Amino acid sequence: MDKQTVISIITDKIKLVRVEMDYTQDKMAEVLGVSKKTLVQIEKGRSTAGWTVIVAVCALFRESEVLQSALGGDPLEVAETIARDGLNYRKEKTLGGKVWWKVIARDQSYILQQNMISHHFRILDEDNYRIYSTFEENEAKARFEELIEDEKR
Repeated sequence: MDKQTVISIITDKIKLVRVEMDYTQDKMAEVLGVSKKTLVQIEKGRSTAGWTVIVAVCALFRESEVLQSALGGDPLEVAETIARDGLNYRKEKTLGGKVWWKVIARDQSYILQQNMISHHFRILDEDNYRIYSTFEENEAKARFEELIEDEKR
């Protein structure tokens, strides 16, 4: 899943998210920082939401079942993975991947998983904190091996 795919998916789901959250168009436009006219154009499929709006939707409505189902879990994690692809960043607690994740590799201290919907990869530590994510399988596997080697030292 790439940036354009995520933009397309979320653009198509904005109205459903708004209805799910019981927001009026006026309130949703205000929350997202766009005009009502812009929101209407997006909801009618006449315009595509920009990346900034997409990130706002992912951050502000990350608990949305519509978004979670469309993206395979936390929408903010998907947006963050795209924005920071291949970079290490702060640890974030996860639920361990019980629903949308399959285990690719496991070590005593680390788990490499792939999301079954977005297909991105992440590495969790033994406490289910996400410490790395990327859409590149080779990068994920290499980072996983580096972590295991560092642990042995």
